[in-house]
Amino acid sequence: MTNSLRRKLHLQLRRACGAALLGTMALAPAWAAEAAKPAAPRPVLVIHGGAGVERAGLSEQDQKDARAALESALRAGHAALAAGKPALDAVTAAIVVLEDAPMFNAGRGAVFTHDGKNELDSAVMDGASGRAGAVAGVHRVKNPIALARAVMEKSKHVMLVGDGAEVFAKQAGVTLVDPSYFRTDKRWQQLQKALKEEASGQAHEDLETAKHFGTVGAVALDAQGRLAAGTSTGGMTNKRYGRVGDSPIIGAGTYADARCAVSGTGWGEYYIRAVAAHEICARMRYAGQSVREAASGVIDRDIPAAGGDGGAIVLGANGDFALPFNTEGMYRGWIGADGVPHVALFKDEKLTEPAAR
Repeated sequence: MTNSLRRKLHLQLRRACGAALLGTMALAPAWAAEAAKPAAPRPVLVIHGGAGVERAGLSEQDQKDARAALESALRAGHAALAAGKPALDAVTAAIVVLEDAPMFNAGRGAVFTHDGKNELDSAVMDGASGRAGAVAGVHRVKNPIALARAVMEKSKHVMLVGDGAEVFAKQAGVTLVDPSYFRTDKRWQQLQKALKEEASGQAHEDLETAKHFGTVGAVALDAQGRLAAGTSTGGMTNKRYGRVGDSPIIGAGTYADARCAVSGTGWGEYYIRAVAAHEICARMRYAGQSVREAASGVIDRDIPAAGGDGGAIVLGANGDFALPFNTEGMYRGWIGADGVPHVALFKDEKLTEPAAR
């Protein structure tokens, strides 16, 4: 083979290899993009029915009823997620069930104020859009979470209170009931006990007699990766002066953004001062903390150090969640894509952890 022919064949070979390489490079970005796509989020719903649960104050039937109600709430929220609905729908559906269950301090089972009334507060927040709605001090709204959502979706406002909120509820088609709907004998007796303690000098501040605080809440992640949070409460037994706690205050007891969703339960004054729900999400965003690190830092350290107590449920955009609390118990549970509810009441109960993501 002559040198001229060798050079010609070598040049042709280089051209062929170059073309093949260019073709590979053209295809590589598509392959890389496909490989880099994150796995679709696994929908998950986490709920609570309030911290401050004491074993001595619950009969076997009380515990059974509470577990059944938690499971019903989880299934209601899961049905929304399984149908492809947004996280906001799952949160609302779950909280409606909890509000209708008389064993929780929200909706039907709300505690009484010093004046023998029921004052209800609630909030909801959509992490995907940043929209929020809240109500406080309502007396006739069957499901305050429904009104909070109506405020978000059907008004220009974020929070409505008292009589004005109920006027809006009627205009928005939210169900109103007679105040007697919320009366339960258990809650009435709790008020009578608190009043006696106050009259005898056993408690000098109405908040100190309010042992039967509680709240219900839910956080959800849907199949599109959207987060949402909601909270509803009857406040504190024997509360006065139109007191409002953290539950309806965005950033204190309820908060959601694209990375994190939180619903708190506990002594509201401390959650408000700490801006607890937002603080948890801020630690995840700016300090790079995990869900568990951020939740524990606020609930297990900051709140008790200031003199408060309570708990929270926290859910991240990757599906990780935490349920910290510093009381004897907290009604709580979660449900994943498989539709199997997991619930617990007391600190010594361990919830089954989700499979590794």
